[in-house]
Amino acid sequence: MKSVFTNIDCVSFHVDSLDEGIAFYRDSLGLRLLWRTEDSCGLGMDEDISELVLTTRDIPIAQFKVDSVDAVLPVFIAAGAVVDYGPFDIDIGRCAVIRDLFGNRYCILDMTNGKYATDENGNVTGVK
Repeated sequence: MKSVFTNIDCVSFHVDSLDEGIAFYRDSLGLRLLWRTEDSCGLGMDEDISELVLTTRDIPIAQFKVDSVDAVLPVFIAAGAVVDYGPFDIDIGRCAVIRDLFGNRYCILDMTNGKYATDENGNVTGVK
């Protein structure tokens, strides 16, 4: 059986201030700023597999990448998971918030629209 997850897209941490979060994780710990919006940013690690997302919003901590949110939702539901929210469109594709049989809440997302395009400062300028 093929896994529905392709990889861990990101782990999200809540911060009160993006600038303070970036100062800590980028300037003190060496992560790279990959992209930034008004209320969140993505920081890259050396292996470039997963991101650390800092956000001022309340979102689930783990986000898993899938090939297609719409295609795998029936698999989750058949297994007994509950869709808390979604599916819904995001800039880069589609997303849904899932709650598993044990009460764990996480996002699944796909990148069917592409990746963020950014300027030289990491500010999101669109999707490529």
